Amino acid sequence: MNREKLAWTVSVVLLGLLAFQLPGSMAQRDDDYSFVRTLVDIHRQVAANYVEPVDETKLRESAIEGMLSQLDPFSVYVPPSKQEDFERMLENSFKGVGIQLNQRVEGGPVEVVTPIDGSPAFKAGVMAGDVILKVNGESIDGVRLPDVIKKITGPLGSEVKLTVHHLTGAEAELKMTREEIVIPVIKGFERKADNNWEFYVSHDPKIAYIRIAQFTSDTADNLRQALLPLIGDGMKGLILDLRFNPGGRLEEAVELIDMFVSKGATIVSTKGRNRPETARTATGTNTLPRFPMIVLVNEHSASASEIVAGSLQDNHRALVIGERTYGKGSVQEVIPLDNKGGELKLTVAYYYLPSGRLVHRKKDATDWGVQPQISVPVDAAAEVKEFEQMNQRDRFLRPTTAPTTEESALASPTTGPTTAAAQASSLDPQLQRALDTMVATLVLQGGGIAAAPTTAPAQPVH
Repeated sequence: MNREKLAWTVSVVLLGLLAFQLPGSMAQRDDDYSFVRTLVDIHRQVAANYVEPVDETKLRESAIEGMLSQLDPFSVYVPPSKQEDFERMLENSFKGVGIQLNQRVEGGPVEVVTPIDGSPAFKAGVMAGDVILKVNGESIDGVRLPDVIKKITGPLGSEVKLTVHHLTGAEAELKMTREEIVIPVIKGFERKADNNWEFYVSHDPKIAYIRIAQFTSDTADNLRQALLPLIGDGMKGLILDLRFNPGGRLEEAVELIDMFVSKGATIVSTKGRNRPETARTATGTNTLPRFPMIVLVNEHSASASEIVAGSLQDNHRALVIGERTYGKGSVQEVIPLDNKGGELKLTVAYYYLPSGRLVHRKKDATDWGVQPQISVPVDAAAEVKEFEQMNQRDRFLRPTTAPTTEESALASPTTGPTTAAAQASSLDPQLQRALDTMVATLVLQGGGIAAAPTTAPAQPVH
């Protein structure tokens, strides 16, 4: 067959294949156009004839939300007006000066619950228990808390002055510049007297406790920076608390797991209808020394926190204690829409643990999430108590000088010193079980522990 006949034959075959494919793609396009025309027609009819005026923007957004409501709760439309807030939510950040406020009685004194570590308020000298008297020289006496917050917030880079009354009795005018506040997500067991974190829940043996509140950018690196001094100090074991952790960035979870498992170990895999199956494996780069490890989870541990707990469990790197996790094991991609139309956060795949188990809880599923090897169920009241205890330990300690004014009496009365073990035993059975299990593990490994563990230095409970 000469070249001309061969070329002609190939062309005929290609045209034949194209003829079979075009009708399907053209039909799909016609269906799309028909749908859009119907949608536009309905929108016009509603806008022109509905009995009351309508908000055009809300109509359009509701039409999109109606379509996505047929999917899962994690597939959502982010309109342009909310994109900035969405990104801040992912990074656990906000604009401001970085203080948590409370007003026990409407119109009463406004008290600083705690400054956020490293925030402008913290750097300016705002302390837990301070009572705010003025904002930019204007008295806030009798002003409701939401209105006080409005006065304190403002554009990034602008300055605000707070006049505060310290628990020590001193009054000060503090200047600070509003910044993007990133809330720290790596936390220890409790605050020391200097308000730095106490990372040991037990000093003999040296058992560290680190809680991760969410997986944001730099979470893995910040965990490493917290662990390295503890390892250098002779840490014997680690309790990693992922309770109440809603997840966050998968990349950070993968990087975190990579610090603990051997090179080549499977970390997690993903698979979707229109996404090829991909497996993430450990690189072996900067792997930390091996030490006993326990991960705490509960029903509010979701997404990336489930990947960390499940992967460390499957790789026989950590013991998991607590309650079965939430079961949010789906992968969302943030897809920018054309013409600056916002973003679409769409579920495109599912997470699978190294054992092949699906993390996600599908409809009518009987098996989902991560099931701890040691189950420690707690009721709703105990769970609330655990969460409140964590929040309490996050706060900076108040100055110990006795109150000298009526405003400073807002401070919660101090009690006698309470050891870490007593707090865990009376308020947190899951943490207590983790501590007991870790001590038993160290004894079995020949730790030579002859007595009960010595807890972290006693701190006043405020």
